[in-house]
Parts: sequence; structure tokens; C-alpha cells
Amino acid sequence: MSTPDTPFAAWTDVSFVKGHGTQNDFVLLSDDDSTLEMHPETVATLADRRAGLGADGIIRIVRSAASGIPGAAEQAEAGAEWFMDYYNNDGSLSEMCGNGVRVFAHALLTSGRVPADAREILVGTRDGIKAVRTTLNPALGVQTGDDVVDTGTGGPGSASDAWYTIDMGEWSLDPASSVLVTTGGIDVARPGLRVSTGNPHTVVALAENAELAAAELRDAPVLDPVPAQGSNVEYIVMEPARSDVAGGEGALRMRVFERGVGETRSCGTGACAAAIAAHHWAGEKSPLQWRVDLPGGQLRIEIDPNAEGTSGRVSLAGPAVLVASGTIG
Repeated sequence: MSTPDTPFAAWTDVSFVKGHGTQNDFVLLSDDDSTLEMHPETVATLADRRAGLGADGIIRIVRSAASGIPGAAEQAEAGAEWFMDYYNNDGSLSEMCGNGVRVFAHALLTSGRVPADAREILVGTRDGIKAVRTTLNPALGVQTGDDVVDTGTGGPGSASDAWYTIDMGEWSLDPASSVLVTTGGIDVARPGLRVSTGNPHTVVALAENAELAAAELRDAPVLDPVPAQGSNVEYIVMEPARSDVAGGEGALRMRVFERGVGETRSCGTGACAAAIAAHHWAGEKSPLQWRVDLPGGQLRIEIDPNAEGTSGRVSLAGPAVLVASGTIG
């Protein structure tokens, strides 16, 4: 039982679930009517893997209209009843989390906050409304419009896997921007490409998997110049494209250092940024569909660029898993 001198005294009896998307893990707090005070220090302690429940991020489940978050009331009027109030591991706010929004949508479904047969869920975020729809693990079938046809080819997962596709919205990049990234374990500073997918990202291309494995991401990479809002940093190695997918499918391996967190097993907005950068570097005739393999699993990205290739829309597909539930206190 909590006592007044514990860091979670104000959150006694608050229910939570813990889940992950490709092993990027989150604790989701139930605060439907917005009664909790989210102090950064308390959030960071709850996310701590020794002093708290342990997570890459903390998500508050709250009704958009009740949240008091700027812009959330307008999102409620537009159909996004629920808002994903997302905090990094260190207690700082983040605009968006692609893995987190899938787990958030899965929690809404399993808790009955949205109907079990909902095909699309509108989620409020600090980066605008995200449309999330249920789908089948693409390793098991092929997409045809809004449906996936099981090909019987097997692969990881099963037809009961909770996979979701998210319209991540607008992205942009500035090919003229110049940034150098210094990373432990990599001999010289490497150029990075800045990509915005709601969160700021800097993508670094490496030549081979050995370089990717050698990167030491215990400490934050050093960026020159330093972005005003900070940046996630993605390290990628491009692999041969597949020809058995309509239009071809690009493939890459990735590791990521997330601002306010450190190295994580996966990053959804980062995987989108990595695929966008890979397409940019490979040229306009390169695939628009990308498979991104991360330490925590696999994500699928689809890019819709403008004619210049400097902006467009992007969608993200991947799994969501809930592993535990309980109450604080």
C-alpha cells in the first residue's frame, strides 16, 4: 500500500496496463476523466526499470475533451475521443510515438473504450489526429484494399496477431541541410539527413551490418549543428530489395537512439524516417514500400512522396502486445 512519502502516492489505485510494439515498451495509465497530475519526476520514476515499473515511455489514456491539452478539444470534435498523452522515459513530452499509438489503440479495443469490431480508431496526439486501423500481419498474407488475404505462406506470427496500420500523416526533409553525427564505435563523423515525421529525426547510412553492430549507443550521439528541439538518431544499413511484392519492397536494418530515452529496441516514427531517407538516397524509382528490421522486431512502411520527394505522407504497420495489468499502490 502506498504511503505519503512514496513518489506514487498521488496515483494510488490508478489502473495500468503494460505493453509493447516490437519491444518498444510502455506503461499506460487509465485517467479517462483527467484527474492525474503528470509531474515529470514522477513519470520518470515510474518509467525507471529499477525504481518503477520500467518502460521506454509512459502513456496517459485520457478523453481528448477532458484532457486540457492544447488542441485536444478540437480533435475531440473531429472524432478523436481518446488522446494519447505521451511522455519519454525521462519525463519529457514527445509529439508522437508510432509504436506507442498502436499499443494505445490496442488498449482502447481490449478495454472496451472503443467497439471490438471497430475497423478504424481516431487517436488524438500532439502531432494531430492519427487514424489507426486493424490489419493482419503482412507476413501471413497480401493486402487488397482494406482486407488482407491469407496466402498460407507462413512466417512469424499468426492470423490472431494484433497488427495495426497507422496513417502517420505528413513528413518532410531538407536535402540541403547538413549535419554531422559523431557516434561511439564508429571511426569518423558521418553525415546525417534530417527528417521530420512529427518527431525530429536524423538518419545516418552505414555501409555494412558490422558497422551497425559496432555503434555504441549507451551515450547520446553528438550532432553538429545541434537541433533546437533535439533529435532521434537512426542508423541504417540498406539491403537488397524484394521483387515478390507489387512495386518492389525495400529492406533495411536499423538501430535507434531516442532523445529523452536512449537506445530502444524499436521506434515507429524513426522507422518511418529511416524508410523515407532510404528512398531519398536510392532515388525516385526505388520502392515506396519498406521492411524495417529492428532489434525488437519488424515494421512495414509505405511512403507517398510529392513530385520533388521532399514531403508527403507515410503509413506504418506493426504489432501491438499487452503483457500485464494492475493498479499502482
